[in-house]
Amino acid sequence: MPYQFSEFLGSNATLIILAVLIFVAVLAAVKIVPQSEKYVVERFGRLRAVLGPGINFIVPFLDRVAHKISVLERQLPTHEQDAITADNVLVQVQTSVFYRILEPEKTVYRIRDVDAAIATTVAGIVRSEIGTMDLDHVQSNRAQLIERIRTSLASVVDDWGIEVTRAEILDVNLDAQTRAAMLQQLNAERARRAQVTEAEGKRRAVELAADGELYAAEQQAKAKRILAEAEAFSTAAIAQAIKDNGLEAAQYQVALKQVEALTAVGKGDGKQTVIVPASALDAFANAFTLLRGVK
Repeated sequence: MPYQFSEFLGSNATLIILAVLIFVAVLAAVKIVPQSEKYVVERFGRLRAVLGPGINFIVPFLDRVAHKISVLERQLPTHEQDAITADNVLVQVQTSVFYRILEPEKTVYRIRDVDAAIATTVAGIVRSEIGTMDLDHVQSNRAQLIERIRTSLASVVDDWGIEVTRAEILDVNLDAQTRAAMLQQLNAERARRAQVTEAEGKRRAVELAADGELYAAEQQAKAKRILAEAEAFSTAAIAQAIKDNGLEAAQYQVALKQVEALTAVGKGDGKQTVIVPASALDAFANAFTLLRGVK
């Protein structure tokens, strides 16, 4: 039996070797790329192709997978650098950048250390952008500053086949002296606003009081106008009565006014002395006479 097996191997050795070579060639030719990666294939040291996710075929023994590049989003470690604002204030800025590789062939053959290159680029852009802005502008317009940094960084790393997905400014720190000066300025600004608010309140109170007095004056004027119109109407009615009824109507009105005046004088707490002239008695008599005549 061992002799027969040795004889079989001897007579079919060429076929076996050929089958093994074919199997190895097939394994070398078929490349299954994961969804999260891309393969850079070289032929004799030169770029041949970039394999995407799925089943791919290459020429065995001539082509080789030189680089396996992950296309997942990456985050640079939090980086802190110093910068000087346009008003000469030293600040420490903490930044964080997220990116992903879109074109591995550019990343592999144009830059050696991607993370270090991006970190250096971010530091330069941050210093340049902050140098054009005052400290107050940096604090109050952080979103605008982040967008400017992201845009500038994207234009630089595009040649490396990289896409910057996010760029964040995590914090802007100041030294102790600058913080104390800013706190003093903030307290002064708060005191100024309080004084302005108090002055505005007083001015508003004066305006409201003036509006109230104006409204009261308008109402008084309106009441006087109504009384004047009523008096004018009454006078017109009396004049018309005198015109229609002659002297008796006028005498009736005079006598009625005299009676009303004497009645007003007689009102009191009962302790005063009222002196009635003789003509007043005649006025009462005339009034009652005229009243009976009117009836």
